[in-house]
Amino acid sequence: MIGSVLRLTVLVGENDRWRHRPLSSEIVHRAHAAGLAGASVFRGVEGFGASSVVHTARLLSLAEDLPVAVVVVDEEERVRAFLPQLDELAVRGPVLLDRCEVYRWGGRKADPA
Repeated sequence: MIGSVLRLTVLVGENDRWRHRPLSSEIVHRAHAAGLAGASVFRGVEGFGASSVVHTARLLSLAEDLPVAVVVVDEEERVRAFLPQLDELAVRGPVLLDRCEVYRWGGRKADPA
């Protein structure tokens, strides 16, 4: 996949849950089930959100509920079709959409066996 794609970034807290499962994991598994091209979760070392409370990994007493970014990429139509899943999950953090150009896509090659 080379060319224009849409990048979906969902910002959540590390402790956010969907039915006892980390929300970030639920988003990744739903993106996979939807056949999207790729998804990754990145754990932040410091940040704040709507609560205005700064969470940081630098102080053990504050190393709770760190920021997490779930990044999903695919063709625009496919990403936009996935957005209702986030509504179903009642995602409260920011949901960002960016048009990106893919320079290189190192997808997995089929196993020759």
